[in-house]
This record gives sequence, C-alpha cells and structure tokens, in this order.
Amino acid sequence: MRNGMQWMTMVVAAGVLAAGCGGRRYRSIEIPPRLDLTRYPTVGLVTFTVENAKGSLHELATDRFGEWVLSANQGVELLELGAADSIMGRVGEPVFSSASAKAMGAARDIPVVFAGHLKVSDLTPRGSIGGISLPRVEATIRVDLSVSLYSTTSGGTVWRSSAWASDKVGSISFDGAVPQFSAKDPNQAYGQLINRVVEIVVADLYPTYRRERVNE
Repeated sequence: MRNGMQWMTMVVAAGVLAAGCGGRRYRSIEIPPRLDLTRYPTVGLVTFTVENAKGSLHELATDRFGEWVLSANQGVELLELGAADSIMGRVGEPVFSSASAKAMGAARDIPVVFAGHLKVSDLTPRGSIGGISLPRVEATIRVDLSVSLYSTTSGGTVWRSSAWASDKVGSISFDGAVPQFSAKDPNQAYGQLINRVVEIVVADLYPTYRRERVNE
C-alpha cells in the first residue's frame, strides 16, 4: 500500500531533461504504465462502495477516479454504470468481486470493469460524540481506497491498487456515531482528501521516467 506522496507531481518532474554538475548530460527514459487500458474498447466503472460513512464521499471518489482514468487513456470509452447493489445481491456477494463482474459483463457487454471500496476510520471530531447526533463539525479522518479491475469474462482480477490518506475535513454531521458526508459543495469540503487518495491509486495508469546518464 502506498502512502500520501504526490505521485503525479513526481512523474512530471522526473520527466524533464536535466544536466548534472561538471558538464555531465542526462536523458529521461519513459517507462510505460503498469496498466494500459487502450487495448479495451470500453471500460466499465461501478460506483464505489463505502464503509463506516454515509453521504456522498464515495460518489466523489468514483467521479474523481473516472476523471483520472480518462486523462491517462485518451480514446478509451468509460461507461459509468452507477451502483452495483442489485447485481451483488443477485449473485450473493457482499462486495463487488468475481461473480458480480461476470454478471455485469453479461448485462452490459463490456470486457472489464473497475470497482472500488472506500473505508473511513480514525475519526477524530472537534468535540465529543454524545447523545443522538452532533451538528456539522470539522474532523480528522483516515480514508482507505482499494480499486480493482476485473475481467467480465473470467471474473479474474486484472489489476488492483490501494492507498490511504488522512486529513482534516469539514461539513460532517453524525447519524449516531456514523459520519455523514453531505456538504453542499463536497469538492470544497473534502475534495482535497479524495484527490490525494485517488491520485495515489491511479499512479499505475501513467508512465514514469528514469534519469539516465548519456555516455559520450
């Protein structure tokens, strides 16, 4: 599992040609992405599931993930499939996995599908959780995101990546002890946290660069 490093920034910086001290010359060698989606005409994306939270946090993560996928793979068609609860219920899977992927492929005629799970933990609000509910508060939370790409033919896992990030976010209310993310502007309230964790997960979809000395 990767930590909260800014992978996209590193990729861009590493791709710049540079000259070292003493007149030494270097070049950057591009290393292809670990996951290349261009071989698939259409890629499915189901809305991520969420654990220990209510509201729109997982929907924001799904949208942001889809944006990164399209940015990394020009020409790939991303089919946003919405929630997969009915399919998971029909095949008897509590979380999206092999059987759900095969059922989704049969229903929508797609070769592969992304599914992810978002887990909220280490919630530390400003104030104590007492009584039935609290008004909207700021809180420090940890978010774990795991995303898999499944073959809809075999149900096998083609690719998997996971990451976590922790940050202080606002506009959280509570239903008992369960946080509810339903801000008027989710991107402003907790977009930075979601951006961070999604950015790490999608790093495999982008090329990386290695700096190599040029022999003269």
